Amino acid sequence: MTSDLLAPLDLAFWNIESAEHPMHLGALGIFAANSPAAAPHAADLLAARAAGVPGLRMRIRDIWQPLDLRQPLAFAFGGAAREPVADFEPFDHIRLHAPVVDFHSAAGAIMQRPLERERPPWEAHVLPGVDGTSFAVLFKFHHALADGLRALTLAAALMDPIDMPTPRPRPEAPTRGFLPDVRKLPGLLRGTLSGVGQALDIGASVARATWGVRSSAALVSEPTGTRRVAGVNVDLDDIHTIRKSAGGTVNDVLIAVVAGALRRWLDERGDGSEGVSPRALIPVSRRRPRTAHPQGNRLSGYLMRLPVDDPDPLGRLDTVRTAMNRNKDLGPHRGAGAVALLADHVPALGHRLGGPVVGQAARLLFDILVTSVPLPSLGMKLGGCPLTEVYPLAPLARGQSLAVAVSTFRGRVHYGLVADAEAVPDLDRFAKALTAEVEELITACVP
Repeated sequence: MTSDLLAPLDLAFWNIESAEHPMHLGALGIFAANSPAAAPHAADLLAARAAGVPGLRMRIRDIWQPLDLRQPLAFAFGGAAREPVADFEPFDHIRLHAPVVDFHSAAGAIMQRPLERERPPWEAHVLPGVDGTSFAVLFKFHHALADGLRALTLAAALMDPIDMPTPRPRPEAPTRGFLPDVRKLPGLLRGTLSGVGQALDIGASVARATWGVRSSAALVSEPTGTRRVAGVNVDLDDIHTIRKSAGGTVNDVLIAVVAGALRRWLDERGDGSEGVSPRALIPVSRRRPRTAHPQGNRLSGYLMRLPVDDPDPLGRLDTVRTAMNRNKDLGPHRGAGAVALLADHVPALGHRLGGPVVGQAARLLFDILVTSVPLPSLGMKLGGCPLTEVYPLAPLARGQSLAVAVSTFRGRVHYGLVADAEAVPDLDRFAKALTAEVEELITACVP
């Protein structure tokens, strides 16, 4: 294994974080236990297998690097790189807990603790259930180490082996030098000019997105560093029924369900939904198969106003569908949702110095994160115990109260909810609102 320079977006995530406001993502997997010793056995297996997964042996360290390829002799302390750890100890990252009553409540307390930045920034927590019939594993990955898809790959490598087709080998990553290839200078110049134009376009879109914002105070909070986690799952067949009747995609329906649940939640807690249309950031993966650097974040996004103030469930779905179609027509490289791409235009030192400022600015750009994490449809096991539920957990941006992640797994849709524990003490109420919204859409679609 060799060192690998962090991509600009990875570097941004690394510098946005603080001890009081961690920026890791997670996934809570629930397994059916096949014996009273299933949870301890699972912890032993995770530790034994982690040593053989190269991506889990990588820590992040600060380095000197050139400020710009066109100024190869100008160096600054501000970059970072992934490097292998020679004395990697898996048991430093795998923790077996005492039996718990509620997996999600236990996950909330664990998610609020930051990862140790001096070691490979990931953890796995094994949570036995008090009834002995199930156990859970909570994975935590720093966003600078892996995005959702990469984290899924790393976690899957720790599960029981599955017979899969042999993948094609990825091309070797080109060695990065400090001096650019002179034969590529014309292309570099064109790319720079194109990048400047893209940055200006995205910046203008971000400015326009702040006009006439109609959010809710319930979605904004002073960061406390506390976390609360909840999860809910619904039948994927119900989502398909809604999609076939009302049109759009499965993702359109899932986003519309969030909009309707927010409406219910705001009205029930007394905040009110009238006139509320918060800006939702919908991350979009730009990862391609056999990418040279699969471990780096490859993200853009769409920004849209959630029609929380619309009392008609089918009207909300139609608004979401129209907005998503408009975003897809523009593509993931344009519009305010593509703000993550601006990281490519900031030098390493700029990320180091500006990270705290960017972290503070998140709530100026969007009000809530709604992200989808694809999961394989294949059944997975750990120590022979089948995985029955998976709840993805997104990072919570500074100054925001709630983040929503969603995955489909073996015929069910799993919503993973992360909230500031002090700002949202009633997260379970929002979870119930998601189920109620699906039922209302089904009623509206099926006379």
